[in-house]
Amino acid sequence: MLTPVSSKSLRSTGGSFAIIASRYNARYVDAMVRAARTELKRAGSKNIRIIRVPGAYEVPIVAARLAHEAHDQANTHRASRSKQHVSAIICLGVILRGQTAHAAHIGDAVSGALMDIQLRYEIPVIHEVLLLENEEQARARCLERKHNRGAEAAQTAVSMARVMRSLSP
Repeated sequence: MLTPVSSKSLRSTGGSFAIIASRYNARYVDAMVRAARTELKRAGSKNIRIIRVPGAYEVPIVAARLAHEAHDQANTHRASRSKQHVSAIICLGVILRGQTAHAAHIGDAVSGALMDIQLRYEIPVIHEVLLLENEEQARARCLERKHNRGAEAAQTAVSMARVMRSLSP
């Protein structure tokens, strides 16, 4: 059952957010990007960076670079004014199953890589690279406001940034 996105009113306590979004299946991904950006702005986030990549398979390498930079800055205690490190990374994409196993291989690889990045660098990596059966599912999860997974990803990013900040010494 498809769960509606809650209308939580989260407030960001600063920080910076990155959205990495696939260009492939742009109609759906663009709608998630718009919803995520809107939700982050509604939460009070002012520093939102959007990075576009060709497809879902390319999302993890950019996430790894951003997480690595954030980890290095946090460990050296020198957050540059011009390049504030990210508090959370939101990964958006849509993979539609076809008649081969290719989509499943891409989905598995992306999922494993994003989890590894999150754990290695101790930064929230919000995984909304969706592996869907068909365009009907994509429309419901990406184009419908009530179920938009981009908005949900942004809410999760704000929550996790707050949790991680609370754990800092």
